[in-house]
Amino acid sequence: MPDPMSRLLAPKPRSIERDTLSLTLADGRTIDVQRVRDPRARRLKLSVDERGARLTVPLRASLVSGERFLAGHRDWLAQQLEHTTAELPALERDVTPLLPLRDGELPVVWHQDRCARVQREGDVLVFGAPARATPAALQRALRDFYEGEARADVGRWLPTYLAGLPRPPRRVLFKIMTSQWGSLAPDASVALDLSLVLARPAAFEYVLVHELCHLIHPDHSRRFWREVEARCPDWHGERSYFRTEGRRLKARLRALLAARPPTAR
Repeated sequence: MPDPMSRLLAPKPRSIERDTLSLTLADGRTIDVQRVRDPRARRLKLSVDERGARLTVPLRASLVSGERFLAGHRDWLAQQLEHTTAELPALERDVTPLLPLRDGELPVVWHQDRCARVQREGDVLVFGAPARATPAALQRALRDFYEGEARADVGRWLPTYLAGLPRPPRRVLFKIMTSQWGSLAPDASVALDLSLVLARPAAFEYVLVHELCHLIHPDHSRRFWREVEARCPDWHGERSYFRTEGRRLKARLRALLAARPPTAR
């Protein structure tokens, strides 16, 4: 029988450690790379997303070996950063001429208003704000607009699928997600990535269908995919769309609504 004291004396699992490295690229630019010391990692790994570059180092590898690995892949890293984060337009008052929405770009008309808000008038976005509105206030106004548009889309689509579900979703939330496009919580709440409102509507609707089908089957079994296909016959095409366009969509939203990712300097 195991000694109950052994549980008390057993070492606690090591937590993930993070710090930042500076790397000089071949053209002389310097970038920041997040280094992650992860006890679950099995190998050195370098990745790039809309937040910047990340070096994952397993516990058995030395920090020096991680730095050598990073230096050896600096040309690859420069190419990936150029593709992922190069010159993504931030939100600037009286400067931003276009804003993305539903796989398109709409012109923006700026004017002074009592509060920061975005309204759609036909094919034009009217962005009003007080003279002293901060960048954060502009970002909040744009986020509210995007969430309102996304909720309107879900409101149109959801009634079509409710009859075939064992229960309706408890609520629908919108978040800025790093890698996922949607998730279903144990309480039947559906969370969707806000950048879906920038995608083509058919792809957005596929993600909603995907999460709703998890109310029927919580896994990704063949039965689950049959439910998805019955509601979205072109789901293969929509999933492929996210593989090619997903990183761009997430990066664009993050550039408009959040802090800029680490870039070369």
